[in-house]
Amino acid sequence: MFKKLFLSDLIVNSSPTKRTVYIALLAAFSVVTNMFLEFKFFDVQFSLTIIVSVMIGGLIGAIPGFLACMLGDFIGYVYNSWGYLYMPWVGISTGMMAFIAGIVFNGVEIKSKGAVYIKLAIVCALSFLVCTVGINSTGFYFYNRAMGFSKAVLDYVAAHFGGNVSYVAYVAYRLIFKLQIVNCIVNYAVLFAVYPLILKIKIFRPSVS
Repeated sequence: MFKKLFLSDLIVNSSPTKRTVYIALLAAFSVVTNMFLEFKFFDVQFSLTIIVSVMIGGLIGAIPGFLACMLGDFIGYVYNSWGYLYMPWVGISTGMMAFIAGIVFNGVEIKSKGAVYIKLAIVCALSFLVCTVGINSTGFYFYNRAMGFSKAVLDYVAAHFGGNVSYVAYVAYRLIFKLQIVNCIVNYAVLFAVYPLILKIKIFRPSVS
């Protein structure tokens, strides 16, 4: 049971060679996603990071999923930085999405016909609170407070909250004005449609130990 919290059955029940192949394949998928499937329109960014991170964590487990997604984020940044500094909390957030998914999908037992959807709902809720709000928004809040908030932030907060830019006001700006809530909802919707189908693919079915 303890092992299942951090490694999936797919990894535990595979040979060392297959384990390496699975982890390398999904790490490469994370790298490609971060290189080519992030889109930026002015100051608004959309990506498929949530989908990919949750899938990776669910398929190979919490620890290898965390490492694969952290690596994918860093290499993706090196390839396509848009001239920005590397934000380590973004990589940590991406890795934590996989970690949460790995724990829930592999370490939590739910005896129900719709268990995969219940787990998806738990993963989406936790990843939103822990990663999108807790890690990413907090990191960007303190970074922007240190560097000086942009005019867009100041105008938004003045119009909707008044006064100084508080953490709550900044989170609202990021989620609503910068449409990150929309990005999350789209990722979650695709996950509910795609992840159960991914589990039916033969190569991702764990062999019996």
